[in-house]
Amino acid sequence: MAAPRRPSGGGLRRAPQDGRLEEINKEFLCDPKFSDEEDLEEKLAVFKEKYMEFDLNNQGEIDLMSVKRMMEKMGAPKTHLELKKMISEVTGGVSETISYQDFVNVMLGKRSAVLKLVMMFEGKANENNPKPSGPPPERDIASLP
Repeated sequence: MAAPRRPSGGGLRRAPQDGRLEEINKEFLCDPKFSDEEDLEEKLAVFKEKYMEFDLNNQGEIDLMSVKRMMEKMGAPKTHLELKKMISEVTGGVSETISYQDFVNVMLGKRSAVLKLVMMFEGKANENNPKPSGPPPERDIASLP
């Protein structure tokens, strides 16, 4: 009799990554550059959850396909060229993947990077407009634009 299968991406695979990201969060909490940031600990916890959600391979890096998935999930699909430009902006052009340090630096930084704007927009959109469930309501010809 075969043992039941666990879904991939489960808690056991995420545990080492969670520990690594928590260590990085501690470094940010101890960094005097961010000492004046309000609610830093709560923000870092949110950033960690978002980062883990889009780190599809659990390697501690968000690659092109992960950014593509994130943008599609938010209803704003981008071309590969646009995605590469976003990643280049976040990493300063030195990497093809976004590390957690780069991600947090962008989110806490003063400059308005595209990724930061996208993540803020996603949070505000989810608060104000919960996704409706079920089929869409029926429409007649008079209700069309």
